[in-house]
Parts: sequence; C-alpha cells; structure tokens
Amino acid sequence: MNRDQLRAIVLEELSAIAPDIDIAHLDDRARLRDEYDLDSMDALNLLAAVHQRLGVNIPESEYARMPSLQALLDYLEPRMES
Repeated sequence: MNRDQLRAIVLEELSAIAPDIDIAHLDDRARLRDEYDLDSMDALNLLAAVHQRLGVNIPESEYARMPSLQALLDYLEPRMES
C-alpha cells in the first residue's frame, strides 16, 4: 500500500468521526486537535478505527507522536510494509 492509499483510508476514517472537517482542504501538517477541533475522544476513535481497518497496533504511549495527519502517516507507513 502506498502513502496515497494509506492517506485515503485515514481520511475516510477521519471523515466518519469528524464529518465537519473539510477533507479536501485538510493541511496534513496541521495539528488535528488544535486546527480542526478534534477532541481527545475523536482522536482515540480515529486511532482505534485506523487500527481496526489496517491492523496496525498503535500503543497508547505513541499517541502523542501523532498530532497531525502527516505524523500519523509517518508512523503507519513503515508498519504497513512489515
């Protein structure tokens, strides 16, 4: 799976959790919780949905490393290859 495909899946899950976010204009580097008003429950739901959809385990201790879509993709991409 390439990064664009991975991004599309994550955006699909994000859109289901936070339908008010304009996915077409989302800045991958923006902090989701600050710029797009994602609360902590939304963030947890996103990570849980990504885990369920992709089968990638994301330990709670790693959550803080993924404040943006770019950071989440950076975390997921190498784990999808293994």
